[in-house]
Amino acid sequence: MRHQKAGLKLNRTSSHRNAMFRNMVTSLFKYDRIRTTDKKAKGLRRWADNLVTLAKRGDLHARRQALAIVREKDVVHKLFEEAQDRFGAKSGGYTRIVRLGRRPGDAAPVSLIELVAAQPEKKKKTRKKKAAPADKKVEAPASPTVEEKPVEAPGSKSKEEAEAKAEDEVTEQPEDSEPADSEKTASKKEEGQPSD
Repeated sequence: MRHQKAGLKLNRTSSHRNAMFRNMVTSLFKYDRIRTTDKKAKGLRRWADNLVTLAKRGDLHARRQALAIVREKDVVHKLFEEAQDRFGAKSGGYTRIVRLGRRPGDAAPVSLIELVAAQPEKKKKTRKKKAAPADKKVEAPASPTVEEKPVEAPGSKSKEEAEAKAEDEVTEQPEDSEPADSEKTASKKEEGQPSD
């Protein structure tokens, strides 16, 4: 019976297996992804998750425990620096295994094991409120004083003259009705034309 014998043997001695997984986990944290067989990737996942948990703890004892496993100091320092930012919100599942197919030669099933990148939090889109034009206070331009009269181009009419002319046209011609015959004759007499 094989009770309480966790882990994969992979047809290797314990020293060979430990050395292999130490090398693989060092490469995984150094390059963020490695390609290996399915069985080795599943065994490596346990080692990697354990090391990320140590890195998230972040104290000196955890750093020394990680240095006992990982082969390179630079990789451990990099892991401990970015562990909180990269894996802080997660409580497991720091690696992903993607199956790639079979290896030519021995037809062993090959997988890609990679560290899961932190997903940025999705921000809700907020609509900008449009300010009502009544809310905005627009300063009126200062009226010109006697000394500061605006210079007009020759041939152009001032606004006051244009408004007065428009008012005269409106009063002269009512829009609703046409002038009666008596009004037509009266207007012709004033002009000096004989009536029909």
